[in-house]
Amino acid sequence: MQNYTNNWHLRWNWGIFVYFRNTKFQNMATLLAFAGSNSSTSINYSLVKYTTSLIEGHEIQQLNMATMPFPLYSEDYEREHGFSNSLIEFKEDLQQADGLILSVNEHNSYPSAYMKNLLDWLSRLDRKFLEGTKILLMSTSGGKRGGIGSLQVIEAMLPRFGGEVLATFSLPSYSENFSREEGITDDSLSLEHREALQRFLSNF
Repeated sequence: MQNYTNNWHLRWNWGIFVYFRNTKFQNMATLLAFAGSNSSTSINYSLVKYTTSLIEGHEIQQLNMATMPFPLYSEDYEREHGFSNSLIEFKEDLQQADGLILSVNEHNSYPSAYMKNLLDWLSRLDRKFLEGTKILLMSTSGGKRGGIGSLQVIEAMLPRFGGEVLATFSLPSYSENFSREEGITDDSLSLEHREALQRFLSNF
């Protein structure tokens, strides 16, 4: 995992640095982190990995969805083939987690077909597959809207499955505002991201 925190204190005042580095948690939570994209070069997965690099004191399971293909959902396919072991295992990972860190991509202002298909399969397996799960929901894209259309759609959907979205963050113009070495390079966006992360973590 890349060490994004090495230069962070050089970018922010010492007071903020101390606050995040010395935050104490009452309990160690199990957090599941992934992007709603099956692209091997997903920028949303890069945002997820950066976000998890800032977390201390919790157990984190990070999943690369590019390695987890699922067939297009249809009632006929479900009737003939049932539910795959990988889907069942993924659902179990979700239900065993206390919290979820999810960043969704956007295709034509909506969630990707992969993300929608994943939710369709999970909801058929167990309608309340997110029951009791606290969520940090993010998005990013190469455009100035930062995938906000997809984020808003998914934010409205997740409570139907029992999830509780505690905080959201959208990163616009990914190539201009994100570096693999430093993470989020725009000061105001970086602060907004860390505040959203802290709101999420404060519930554990």
